[in-house]
Amino acid sequence: MYRTNTCGELRLSNEGQTVTLAGWVQKARKMGGMIFVDIRDRYGITQLAFNDAVDASLCEKANKLGREYVIRATGTVKERSSKNMNIPTGEIEIIVSELIILNAAQTPPFTIEDDTDGGDDLRMKYRYLDLRRNVVRSNLELRHRMTIEVRRYLDELRFMEVETPVLISSTPEGARDFVVPSRMNPGQFYALPQSPQTFKQLLMVSGFDRYFQIVKCFRDEDLRADRQPEFTQIDCEMSFVEQDDVLNVFEGMSKRLFKTIRGIEMNEPFPRMTWADALKYYGTDKPDIRFGMKFVELAGLLQGHGFPVFDSAAYIGGICAKGAADYTRKQLDALTDFVKRPQIGAKGLVYARVEADDTVKSSVDKFYSQEILQQLKAAFQAEPGDLILILSGDNTMKTRKQLGELRLEMGNRLALRDKNTFACLWVVDFPLFEWSEEDNRYYAMHHPFTSPKPEDVHLLDSDPGSVRANAYDMVINGVEVGGGSIRIHDSALQNRMFRLLGFTDEQAQERFGFLTNAFKYGAPPHGGIAYGLDRWVSLLAGLDSIRDCIAFPKNNAGRDVMIDAPSTIDQAQLDELNLSILPLK
Repeated sequence: MYRTNTCGELRLSNEGQTVTLAGWVQKARKMGGMIFVDIRDRYGITQLAFNDAVDASLCEKANKLGREYVIRATGTVKERSSKNMNIPTGEIEIIVSELIILNAAQTPPFTIEDDTDGGDDLRMKYRYLDLRRNVVRSNLELRHRMTIEVRRYLDELRFMEVETPVLISSTPEGARDFVVPSRMNPGQFYALPQSPQTFKQLLMVSGFDRYFQIVKCFRDEDLRADRQPEFTQIDCEMSFVEQDDVLNVFEGMSKRLFKTIRGIEMNEPFPRMTWADALKYYGTDKPDIRFGMKFVELAGLLQGHGFPVFDSAAYIGGICAKGAADYTRKQLDALTDFVKRPQIGAKGLVYARVEADDTVKSSVDKFYSQEILQQLKAAFQAEPGDLILILSGDNTMKTRKQLGELRLEMGNRLALRDKNTFACLWVVDFPLFEWSEEDNRYYAMHHPFTSPKPEDVHLLDSDPGSVRANAYDMVINGVEVGGGSIRIHDSALQNRMFRLLGFTDEQAQERFGFLTNAFKYGAPPHGGIAYGLDRWVSLLAGLDSIRDCIAFPKNNAGRDVMIDAPSTIDQAQLDELNLSILPLK
């Protein structure tokens, strides 16, 4: 056999045993007449020892080993004279009696160590080498444990895992589809699913009342740290449920994951916040509630005192940074530069310090009396040593978003966003529609199958912008890790929804008739949720990007630089698919 043990399991209790290990050479060290070689596999590292005085030829063979050589070594377990208590196998070594080189290796382009000297692009090109590093492998091990725990939890609640098609028809709503030409149907295309949405609804019509799937999904959209063109969802649907039923089941799953993966007990119910309150107090629909600094609206207090910037503003709001009144002018200038960045877009920043004597000193003192500044302090319940930061603008939504970015920046600067601390909440009561000025029409904020709140249905024709969706997102540490809704299960209401979204009856029937027709045969009330597995893993692993928990990710241009994809195909394939490539404009 190639090995009797892994490189991470031998201990002092194995002393005297003859064992065989197989793995990769991490490094070799020559010390006098001894050579020490660290052999590594996915389970750990064990030290091999070769003695020139005992077997010179074996020692000579060991001396030729290079990094990442694949070897097999047989020998006797012995207690180390110089122990390394930083690794589990650090109290023993193997006195080697036989060494076989299974495969020589070229010197790798970067060091296979936790603190590697390889940059992102280089490591992505040689991803199979990058995956040998402990820090990367441990992320995939965590991902594996999570999927096992998800399946265990859902199975206990009688969910059934069902696979849905990967080659489907293109949908006109949402992000852009990846499309696949059909050779047998010239001129026609499949799409890769952005979600198994309609299929899981059809499973509810079919009587599979509790479905789940850990499924690949695809979206042709611009990339960032928490997006990839292909990603993995924990996709779930339930019949005969209302919103609270779904939230309770998947809040329970979240608590289970925190407990089993991170050893964190979460006994209190997750808070719930309306979409409107999230924007009002945090400027985002995915607020990070690990820390305070809720917005305070200040127009009523600060307008009408002769400061033109505030007097002409549609919105004035601020946050209070506890204990930050000692910020220097240089630090305040840096904050001003931060909010003026093009990606944020504020025009400036006003600040006010609460001094040790309880007076308030601001950057606009000449416009405001101490009496008004004391009212400002009271609005934030500020104390001596606190710093108030204020933004204003002519667009309420835009200015709130800018203030939200400033809040997160202050959270970072004041070390309030610890990656080992987790704050979960549900954001509920989203608008059902969002208006597009560019297209002069409504779009579904989530998707066309989301049910309106029953009490808002009467507003669909008269005031669709005020209709709330029976939808919910789970947010952890300011990251949306999942979302879902109660679905429309009545064909008449679904067709009404399509008309509001600008579909003619003929278009709706052509694209979604399979679903609305199915509803006519008895569709139960149903709803569901989809968790982003990649985002969940990256959060629990404390990562900054989901790329680090995906075995073979794409780069920010959507390319796999390791296999050089996407790539061109030859003319014979194009002819077979009845395709031609037009020159780029």
